[in-house]
Amino acid sequence: MPTAGLPREARLRRPGDFAALRTSSGRAGGRCFHLRYRVNELGHARLGLAISKRVSKRAVERNRIKRLLRESFRRIQHQLPAIDLMVMAREQAAGVPGPQLLAELDGLWKKLLVNRPEPSSH
Repeated sequence: MPTAGLPREARLRRPGDFAALRTSSGRAGGRCFHLRYRVNELGHARLGLAISKRVSKRAVERNRIKRLLRESFRRIQHQLPAIDLMVMAREQAAGVPGPQLLAELDGLWKKLLVNRPEPSSH
């Protein structure tokens, strides 16, 4: 039985991938989330999450935010350009109702679709 999770190829897994996003990437942000992105050569979007204990000391709350992020990304991933994304939650995200977080994420995805990142010449 297939799981509802993100497949391996849709996730950032290596520390080097996260480090590359921290050093050279585009940025977008809202009240609850900060987004970093850069073009990849894989032909599809990949998601990485950084939800620290600073956001909430409670693992239940951090996991709720991660589930909402993954679900939102799963819905839009096929419309996004081939980019690596790292989403970081801000402290304000804890305690915000799910529909409000999803609405903010939808706005961030729309920013990416409007300002489609172009591949850089290395």
